[in-house]
Amino acid sequence: MITVSKEDYLKAVSEAEAEGQIVIAATLAHWLSVTRPAVATALKRLKKDGLVIVKSDGRIQLTSGGRQIAERTIFRHHLIERMLSEIFGMAWYEVHDEAERLEHAVSPAFERRLVEKLGSKDVCPHGNGLALRSAEERRQKGLCLLSEAELGPAYEVFSVYERDRNLLEFFEQKGIHPGTRLKVRARNYDGTLSLAVEKKSIQLGGPAADKIWVAKA
Repeated sequence: MITVSKEDYLKAVSEAEAEGQIVIAATLAHWLSVTRPAVATALKRLKKDGLVIVKSDGRIQLTSGGRQIAERTIFRHHLIERMLSEIFGMAWYEVHDEAERLEHAVSPAFERRLVEKLGSKDVCPHGNGLALRSAEERRQKGLCLLSEAELGPAYEVFSVYERDRNLLEFFEQKGIHPGTRLKVRARNYDGTLSLAVEKKSIQLGGPAADKIWVAKA
């Protein structure tokens, strides 16, 4: 039986991989805000069900069955985010937390209705989707982190890290969201970037720039 907890763990593994993280037990404990013993218990169940593999070095990988469940959960999450944004007009930086609460309540029938209404694309309001599920795949498609962008050329924000509401609100205040055009003007001694965002100049710290994927415009 696939429980809500199992879906959450499998989804967390997939999402952490997509952010370029090495997924170990500590990663999941941080990602899901649970204790190490809770992660250990969950991993035992997931291994028994054939949904994850834990390597000798502690790295956690999804099996094909585990990935299928993770991606179905992520797809439902994206549908809920799009519903909240496109139908109910919620701000893009608000929809993630609501979708986290609602994604497990979506029945197959309601999922079909949402696909009929919204279309089958899986890209969410934060620019994240199932087509590029790892940092390596993103780089192969020509994307890079904003912190790695060259000085001068115009870039477009492709996606942003969506699991931190305060960070998303900060990006909104700075005028940064998927589709935003920007240029890196300078890398400063204090580790910040000087950016031209649309028609204004802003400063952005390195940790925030590491949460934004961009493509040359």
